[in-house]
Amino acid sequence: MDDFNPVDRICAGCEGEPGQRVFYLQARKDRELVTLLCEKFQMQQLAAGITKFVDELQARFGELPAAITDFEETEMELEQPIEPRFRAGQLGLGYDEAEDLLVLVAQELTDDAPNQDPPAEPESADRQTVRFWATRQQMLNLAAHISLVASRGRPVCGNCLQPIDPAGHFCPRRNGFKH
Repeated sequence: MDDFNPVDRICAGCEGEPGQRVFYLQARKDRELVTLLCEKFQMQQLAAGITKFVDELQARFGELPAAITDFEETEMELEQPIEPRFRAGQLGLGYDEAEDLLVLVAQELTDDAPNQDPPAEPESADRQTVRFWATRQQMLNLAAHISLVASRGRPVCGNCLQPIDPAGHFCPRRNGFKH
């Protein structure tokens, strides 16, 4: 397991054209850079989870100074080279109250069959895990940037809520008519 405690920076981004984009989560600590391959849906869920988690922490620990979203988009861009260490399968959040740091735990996606029981050991020897420790401010910036990047994808059909390709879209709610 790799621990980036704390990260110097954490960001997310994508490469490619809408509909063909590949999403990444990336963090740096000193000279070490790690990039993880992620799904767009994972990134969107992470952004929502971070925002909700920070709100819950603020309500639970009212004495915490407020964390706000404040970043320059250029500061949140992916660093080169983009060489993913692994494809993220599971993402989780935690909080260290003593240090006032959030931890993002990313576990490698494995080829396990979906109906198998989870392994007895949560961190099996053949499953890579990385932990990113960051301030609430860094995590809120990450969440806001993920939402911004994800919003730049294909437009969504107002009828069936599926993405619309540039060539059109088969909409089941419009009896299959392209629009």
